[in-house]
Amino acid sequence: METGVPMLAKITAKNQLTLPKSITAAVGPAEYYDVETRNGQIVLTPVRIQRGDAIRAKLAELDLQEKDIADAVSWARSVPPGKKTRAK
Repeated sequence: METGVPMLAKITAKNQLTLPKSITAAVGPAEYYDVETRNGQIVLTPVRIQRGDAIRAKLAELDLQEKDIADAVSWARSVPPGKKTRAK
């Protein structure tokens, strides 16, 4: 894990925090962050949320039909847990 130079960020009266631009630039663009505490520290992890349009476009590109989904579910239910198979 890469670590950088520590920087200060002040929390406002409304409990808001502004992240330094150099920090956000280092992890790439993200509008949302998962927030958790770990050993007394606040850990922020960038989350890239795919918009519904991108998902619909990918599904259209794959040209999946309801029968394809039903066949896939049926196949998945027929494979015993832990058994590896190849799609035909």
